[in-house]
Amino acid sequence: MKRALRIIVAVVCMVTLVVGYYAYLSHKQDLVKAEDKVELSEVQAILTKNFATDYPVTPRSVVKWYNRIITAYYAEDFTDEELSKMADQARCLLDDELLNYNPRDQYVLSLSSEIEDYHNRQRIIVSSSVSASKEVRYEEINGYECAFVSAYYFIREGSTYTRTYEDFCLRKDDNGNWKILTWQLSPKDDTDEF
Repeated sequence: MKRALRIIVAVVCMVTLVVGYYAYLSHKQDLVKAEDKVELSEVQAILTKNFATDYPVTPRSVVKWYNRIITAYYAEDFTDEELSKMADQARCLLDDELLNYNPRDQYVLSLSSEIEDYHNRQRIIVSSSVSASKEVRYEEINGYECAFVSAYYFIREGSTYTRTYEDFCLRKDDNGNWKILTWQLSPKDDTDEF
């Protein structure tokens, strides 16, 4: 009788462990599925990008990230704190020489004013694209490795659309990262309205 009781208790314990483990695994899979379903907004995606550990490798990818950030400035909703953090993310992509000419507080203040102007004019960057890899031009200038990249912006203001082209000059820093040194409107700028 004692032996039969022990066997029954052992079987009940084993069944309880198996059912409990199954319930644990099922719940864990539900949590993983729920995490997969969480989509980040563009602002959140920008803010969670860690440029310190995952810096863009090519000049094109640096300009693409910069374009993502500036597009979000004008098209997304965010708080003042998020704007400051996005500005910090954009500044991670800029060359130290350019940063010295644009102190952070002045940069954020100017940026905030520009964003307000865009909103008042109902102006947004609809899309942007960066020149193909084969179109990136590399040169050595004053002992620095530089890259030249063109970008195209399609902008809507109210119900009017315009195209703008900008040329970026990037310089490789001491860590081997491409940083935006300067940019300007391209002479091929086409601001014809549609």
